[in-house]
Amino acid sequence: MLPRLGLSLQFALHEAAAEHRAALPRHQVTRWIRHALQCDAQITVRIVDTAEGRALNRDYRHRDYATNVLTFDYGDDEPLSADLVLCAPVVAREAHEQGRPLQAHYAHLIVHGSLHAQGWDHETSTADAQAMEARETLILARLGFDDPYA
Repeated sequence: MLPRLGLSLQFALHEAAAEHRAALPRHQVTRWIRHALQCDAQITVRIVDTAEGRALNRDYRHRDYATNVLTFDYGDDEPLSADLVLCAPVVAREAHEQGRPLQAHYAHLIVHGSLHAQGWDHETSTADAQAMEARETLILARLGFDDPYA
């Protein structure tokens, strides 16, 4: 049985919002996150523009550029509480560059961010990066998506 999930899905976009909304039906986003969870959770997924993505990355990670996904987790209590912020223009650009459907790239990044919210980290060591990539690949395969690292 999959963990329970309370999901808030927010779109803070002015341009190309329809394309991103179409790639992120609520029932699919819920499914992707629940498959990545190991406990019950309350998660907000916020789709933002470049300005908001850059500001959040600069203010919280001290990196002055918009990145694809940021994860904010709020402690070790259950249910897990976290925000995933995805920068729509960056996600769209990466999907195009990788020759992947927009929805497949969103699925990967939402699974990736959900794992971060549970303590997975690919920046601590090569072994941790390999373990996280293997976990993402397994989850995405169960969801019907190709290996994003292939």
